[in-house]
Amino acid sequence: MATPALAQGALPEVRWRCASSFPRSLDTIFGAGEHVGKRVAALTDGKFQIRVFSAGELVPGLQVADAVQGGTVECAHTASYYFVGKDPTFAFDATIPFGMNTRQINAWLYAGGGRELLQEFFAGYNIHSIPCGSTGAQMGGWFRKEIKTVQDLSGLKMRIAGIAGNIMQKLGGVPQQIAGGDIYPALEKGTIDAAEWIGPYDDEKLGFNRVAPYYYYPGWWEGGLNLSFYVAKAKYDELPQVYKDVLESACRDATLETMAKYDVQNPQALRRLVAGGAQLRVFPREVMQACYKAAFELYEETAAKNAAFKKVYEPWKAFRDLEYQWFRVAESTFDNFVYLMHAQEQQPRR
Repeated sequence: MATPALAQGALPEVRWRCASSFPRSLDTIFGAGEHVGKRVAALTDGKFQIRVFSAGELVPGLQVADAVQGGTVECAHTASYYFVGKDPTFAFDATIPFGMNTRQINAWLYAGGGRELLQEFFAGYNIHSIPCGSTGAQMGGWFRKEIKTVQDLSGLKMRIAGIAGNIMQKLGGVPQQIAGGDIYPALEKGTIDAAEWIGPYDDEKLGFNRVAPYYYYPGWWEGGLNLSFYVAKAKYDELPQVYKDVLESACRDATLETMAKYDVQNPQALRRLVAGGAQLRVFPREVMQACYKAAFELYEETAAKNAAFKKVYEPWKAFRDLEYQWFRVAESTFDNFVYLMHAQEQQPRR
């Protein structure tokens, strides 16, 4: 789409640095940022280039929002819930516990008014945020001990991101915000008792199964995770429209590619982890219900005292409620039936 304008030689050369929140070793999630750089260069005949740096190369992974806001870098690839310490409203750009799945999040962002609400919020931080990558539903993480009751969460030191940490805290847990590359040593040394990241493919790479035996699901805090490409607003506004269109297209492409890769990689990795001794466990219903109750109590409390959060939360919840009604009719009914039939077919015949 950029070829006619480029042929006129009218467009400038642009060189940006992108600070990622993720280590290079996690090729799928870090690779989403790299994919953007490659697509942008390819679609502009090399005139618009974005070089991606892994967490810590330019700035620490959990400080990329500050780097973009302050002009240290032009852009960043991250998960917005890392910055709920600034304002819990950041979480809506990523995901919040017991929220929406990947398709529902995309529907809200692209067609349900979500991006418009969030851009207004991000403008206050001089950031333009673009959806850029998706992990799908995540696992519940690795634990040194079994979780059988809500009381087992009391005193539990767990690496857990975003608002989910506040919910765990309401139930007696001790949340820890730790960047991806630093989780393994903390779990190995016993500094933390449990850790969640994404899912089997990345968890296997990070080696969590070697230091914590119990692998729980589901990750109720991340029914779907939207990753984000942050651009310093002044830099974004300077771009020719065709470069803005190219960047938007590249980020959408990265979202599709990331989700597709995880859907291929996770089932294979889960098989290997279980075969290697990982003990798969589902969170008890009692624990799930307590977490659900605590989550929505927290949202109501936060909305009552944070106007920015309330402005996004209320339309977000209305959209979520409507999506749930639809997905219960068609999507969930179909999924539950075929998965049950498949499970029955896998049972050994007598």
